Amino acid sequence: MIIGIDIGSTTTKAVSISADGKIRKIKTKAIDAVTSATGAFGKMLMENDYQIGDIQRIMITGTGASKIKNNLFGIPTQRVDEIQAIGIGGMFLSGKDDIVITNIGTGTAVIGARKDSITHIGGSGVGGGTILGLAKKLIATSDFNGIMEQAELGNLNQVDLTMEDIMDMDLSFLNRESTVSNFGKMLDTARNEDIAMGILNLVFQVIGMLSVFAAKSKHTDRVIVTGNGSHNPIGKKILDVITGMYKVYFEYPADAEYTTAIGAGLFYNRGI
Repeated sequence: MIIGIDIGSTTTKAVSISADGKIRKIKTKAIDAVTSATGAFGKMLMENDYQIGDIQRIMITGTGASKIKNNLFGIPTQRVDEIQAIGIGGMFLSGKDDIVITNIGTGTAVIGARKDSITHIGGSGVGGGTILGLAKKLIATSDFNGIMEQAELGNLNQVDLTMEDIMDMDLSFLNRESTVSNFGKMLDTARNEDIAMGILNLVFQVIGMLSVFAAKSKHTDRVIVTGNGSHNPIGKKILDVITGMYKVYFEYPADAEYTTAIGAGLFYNRGI
């Protein structure tokens, strides 16, 4: 059995991949990489009644993987490049072997994945970390669930400058509700709920447009969305609007937040 562990800056995910291809998943949080990795491994063993002897190899990736210098628990432990892991995991979960992947975590990475090559197209520091950081400063909370609850009640017209603010007609394919400037209006009457929605709109519009540019550069109209941000309901709605404008479609495979951990585990038998 292979264990794949994605040691992130906030959350660590681990998967077990058995010889018959069955995958089990767990998630943990800890303050440092070693604690995260060992905690995730221990939790995987305990929740699934595995024995140490069942584990052939541990494959680690993510921002914290470089902190793990030695084998874990005497089991051969191998680091996997995160871009490779995202590409392999994205292809596996999507069932496609020539794709563009947008992985939304603390920041955002955009990856081109094919059977014979996986490349880092680009990315941005805009991601989940941006949402938390801006919310902490602007609306005095860094609780993600609380941010989402407030955003659900938000009104973007209080925060963002739109086409209807500066023109009385549509322009090309842009309708009057299209954003001209994120936070470009910012009325004195804006509530925390409006600001929360503005933050999410800013982040997912940036991610969406990066994805559009990447898809068009690869001559495709599909983008696979992975990472923690892939299951953000407000983010999905924002990306749907971008689809309507640019005809680039976003797909969300099941278990997308475990993409990197799955890719790390599958890397062992891939040989690229």
